[in-house]
Amino acid sequence: MGRDIEDFIQDFGELVRTAQRAQPHSARGRELLDTLTEHLGKAPSDVSEVVEDVPVHRLVDADIILESMTANGRCVGIGGGDNRRHMSLADMVQQSEMHPNFPLGPPDYVNLPVGPDEQRQVIGFGLRLFMYDDVPVALLQRKAEPRSGRESASLEILCSERDAVTGFLAEFRKRMQSESVIKGQIVSLSRGEYGPMSAGVTFHARPDLDRGDVVLPDGVLDRVSEHALGIANQRSALLAAQQHLKRGILLYGPPGTGKTHTVRYLLGASAGTTAILLSGQTLGAVSEAAQMARAFQPSIVVLEDCDLIAEDRSFGHGPQPLLFEVLDAMDGLDGDADVTFVLTTNRVDMLERALAQRPGRVDLAVEIPLPQQRERAALLRLYAGDLPFSRDAIDAVSERTSGTTASLGRELIRRAVLRSALDAAPASDEHLLAAADELMDDGAALTRSLLGSGTADVDDAPAGPEPGMPGPAARMGWTSLPGGG
Repeated sequence: MGRDIEDFIQDFGELVRTAQRAQPHSARGRELLDTLTEHLGKAPSDVSEVVEDVPVHRLVDADIILESMTANGRCVGIGGGDNRRHMSLADMVQQSEMHPNFPLGPPDYVNLPVGPDEQRQVIGFGLRLFMYDDVPVALLQRKAEPRSGRESASLEILCSERDAVTGFLAEFRKRMQSESVIKGQIVSLSRGEYGPMSAGVTFHARPDLDRGDVVLPDGVLDRVSEHALGIANQRSALLAAQQHLKRGILLYGPPGTGKTHTVRYLLGASAGTTAILLSGQTLGAVSEAAQMARAFQPSIVVLEDCDLIAEDRSFGHGPQPLLFEVLDAMDGLDGDADVTFVLTTNRVDMLERALAQRPGRVDLAVEIPLPQQRERAALLRLYAGDLPFSRDAIDAVSERTSGTTASLGRELIRRAVLRSALDAAPASDEHLLAAADELMDDGAALTRSLLGSGTADVDDAPAGPEPGMPGPAARMGWTSLPGGG
């Protein structure tokens, strides 16, 4: 009885398949198969598929380049519901021979940024049909779909001539190395739901900061600017002497002293330079950032709060701390790469050991210290703008706020303005002095700490180095680290 049932099921299955093959299929369902056959000049099932992966953040570049390379052709969309998203182009061809269900229509598009305030409609799922070196090529361009297991965008190519595919991809890759909407812009690598790079990039407007907007000890900003931006002006002399262009700068100091503000100034002063910003979990994408920096130089790679990853192995790509991966990425660049790495940290002691084990990656360390009285007064005047605070009031407040940061100075001005608004009166010295009384009161120690200031007052006299901290030369504003890298 069991054998009879098995025979019946087998015979019935064959009957169903025969009936399906005999049924007239919708003409629209055969459009993919017929179009590919006509374009390629042979059955597409006889043509091998070649797949080229494209990083999520480079899909818009790929779209622009492909539009240029396939200008002699056309682009169509493929229907068939969600099944098409789970199938390769070769799979769709194979299924079409048995169950034609892939009509053609308009391509699917997705809006992607190409600048801080500009977007482009990019093909997210579309079939390009074109000629390359007089050879017919079919290329399915699709965006990444992490939920479907596709973590990168891809190009799926059908072409009967292997040499044509090789030549096409060689030209495509070469252009991808030099052409990008990212080049010359400021971007941060985004972390999506499925990994550090699954959300692509975010474009940022270039900061517009005057030199007077950055208040630091004398000579510090000049030293940082010269190392970050000025070295490139001596490119010819350095390369002729077989010296490298890449450089690493470490900005260190307490929170709120102006490290990020200094970085913003560098970005604003480097028009035309590509800048890639990494922080938090996106520091895990440092290898991708280094590749981008190499391709789109001159470049600046900014890695904020590196102390957070000094001992962290939780989101690196290997057994060593992620900071070592950062340093290895810096070392992996060619000597003629015009790339600046700028690292910031609130805890230089956390980095000292790692930097000593990888000498030469960072060749300039600059302290961004707590502002002294003269600098605190300059910061208050900067934040006050046109507010009518007298010089005597600003000097008195700057003297009283020893040991505090620029962040507290900004908050002082804000609170003074708020007090004047509550009094329905113009801002005055009294409002500024009252705000200082409030913030410097013993009961506001935690508030001062949250603003980045120490909980205890310190005088403005130079102090000796703390254990494990840089010595006197570093505390004066800058230190050149040994090693050539």
